[in-house]
Amino acid sequence: MGDPRRLSKTYDTPNHPWIGERIKQERELSNKYGLSNKKEIWKMETRLRTFRRQARKLISDTSAQGEKEAVQLFGILNRYGILLKEDATLDDVLSLNLESILERRLQTLVFRKGLANTPKQARQFIVHGHIAVNGKKINAPSYLVPLVEEDAISYMPNSPMASESHPERTDSVKDAE
Repeated sequence: MGDPRRLSKTYDTPNHPWIGERIKQERELSNKYGLSNKKEIWKMETRLRTFRRQARKLISDTSAQGEKEAVQLFGILNRYGILLKEDATLDDVLSLNLESILERRLQTLVFRKGLANTPKQARQFIVHGHIAVNGKKINAPSYLVPLVEEDAISYMPNSPMASESHPERTDSVKDAE
């Protein structure tokens, strides 16, 4: 059974580790989104693979239960802002790419909102506890932010970053307040 304190992996590694094209793509994604290692990419790929696998299963399932599960899948993808179409189909789920999930990470949204100058700085702010979502400190950069919480991303009130005179605050945030 295994030790309950040692959970199973939440990602799958690539089948062939030394494919140059894949390594290049992973490096570009890592630089673009400020990821610390390839494992973060593999976790998001596994999550995407799960959505696609479920969609492929539901395409062949025409029962009432299959339709109910499809509605639930669309609800999850809409809640997180991964698939925003109102009349989405299962083919739209199959056409999702890795970047659509990486764009919904807290680290990316903190950078896109202008709370940090770079994606790596956004990661540092999150890990050091300077970022809050709905007033609650989130210290996981990989947290997938639901659409309803996207506007509630801010600095922690008791963080030094909350001060407008802090030297690391970006100009866009200073202007907005």
